Amino acid sequence: VEDAIAVTYLPYPQAPVRGFEVIVRGDGDPRPLTAPLRRAFTETSADLPFLDVRLLADHIEASFFIYRMGATMLAAFGLLALLLSAIGIYGIMAYTVSRRTREIGVRMALGAVRRDVIGLVLGRAMRLAGLGLGIGLLAALGAGRLLGSQLLGVSGSDPLTFASIGVLLGAVALVASWLPARRAARVDPMQALRYE
Repeated sequence: VEDAIAVTYLPYPQAPVRGFEVIVRGDGDPRPLTAPLRRAFTETSADLPFLDVRLLADHIEASFFIYRMGATMLAAFGLLALLLSAIGIYGIMAYTVSRRTREIGVRMALGAVRRDVIGLVLGRAMRLAGLGLGIGLLAALGAGRLLGSQLLGVSGSDPLTFASIGVLLGAVALVASWLPARRAARVDPMQALRYE
């Protein structure tokens, strides 16, 4: 329960202010009420300005603009981070495959099939992604506790949010490592054995 705040109502001529708002409720679309309101202001006092007519919904929407802008920017930065992580995973896995070309060629020469090679590369990528997701989950839980009062509509440890983000990041890691895995599976054993 909040403490009561002292309020004093004074007539406009006694304590003029720069601006004030008059809220009018009407049935249906309230915009046709603008002309009668303007006339009423003019008849009351020529000194009263009648400038801005807005719907209450528009007024409320404008008050949330900063929050919406912040949420949009956070979402954009999140998508950028997701894209950068996908590029990073792809780059690491492509580099790993190029470094292990000879090993992959030997495995294929000894009887490994394409499915085994793809499984080898994807398994390594998903282990690394799992390690990163585990560390990120712990960091996010800690940050969620610190920022819990700032979150709206979810808790700092919402299991659905953490699960969906984990699945999304796992899927991104899988897709990003799929191309290097396919490239590794196409290695010709004879060329790989001569590869420097």
